[in-house]
Amino acid sequence: SMMAAFNLSSFNPGSFILLGIPGLEQFHLWIGIPFLIIYLVALAGNSVLLYLISKERSLHEPMFFFLSMLAATDLILSNTCVPQTFRIFWLGPQEITFSGCLAQMFFLHYSFAVDSATLLAMAFDRYIAICFPLRYTTILTRQIITKIGMGVVSRSFCIILPCVFLLKRLPFCRTPIIPHTYCEHIGVAQLACADISINIWYGFAVPVMTVTSDLILIGTSYALILRAVFRLPSRDARQKALNTCGSHVCVILMFYAPAMFSVLTHRFGRTIPHSFHILVANLYVAIPPALNPIIYGAKTKQIREKIVPLFSLKGTGRGNR
Repeated sequence: SMMAAFNLSSFNPGSFILLGIPGLEQFHLWIGIPFLIIYLVALAGNSVLLYLISKERSLHEPMFFFLSMLAATDLILSNTCVPQTFRIFWLGPQEITFSGCLAQMFFLHYSFAVDSATLLAMAFDRYIAICFPLRYTTILTRQIITKIGMGVVSRSFCIILPCVFLLKRLPFCRTPIIPHTYCEHIGVAQLACADISINIWYGFAVPVMTVTSDLILIGTSYALILRAVFRLPSRDARQKALNTCGSHVCVILMFYAPAMFSVLTHRFGRTIPHSFHILVANLYVAIPPALNPIIYGAKTKQIREKIVPLFSLKGTGRGNR
């Protein structure tokens, strides 16, 4: 009778059940532990980064403004999915309301779009800094930075908002069980008993086109940066320029590689077990927010210099290397 009751609740379901990683249930408890650690690292790292950038006058530069945007977005991304993921790992399948599911889906995809656009803004910032060092402050004025920031946020909002309406219009009459740890657009759409070709088309084309164009522009700015760097007279100057970009390139690779992998395996990897997809999808939400602040903190001299006193004040002398 339970199934009959489910079948009658057509149109919008009251709630969905998130199962976790089907096929790996017996490992859920153990998988949860590294996820908790990664989550705590992401919270701590991004909060320290935001605190430092807001407090330190010397860090009130365009590069650090974009870095704080990245940190804020990473906090949204971690909190959107990861806490619920441990609840599933440790307490079993969890119920989520339809509107909660839509909100989660929106913030998940939205923070990815913001991250992607912010990485592009950072590439543009590095391009100006290295290719036009003398005009840097006149090109990247406060107004321009604010406009770029607003552009990043509003573009992402406009791309992702339609997904909410594309899901809201669908009738759901199958069992509302999602074999995943969080709600994402196509995963939810696949539960509908209607044609979802618009969802598939929009959910694939629009994000992929915007993220791909971001990647192409980032690639172009780095090609121009490298060209400028190798024209620099001294080896010292070349080294310094490459260092500035190294951390950025690490973050870009870490952000786009799993995303591309995920998209490609969904399209072509029919032989890859479903549980593997879900595990990758989880790593891909959990790991970049944890590693971004570490990479930037370790690689950016200004941040490194400010972080050391923070920790050595607390009585541990370990910060002083």
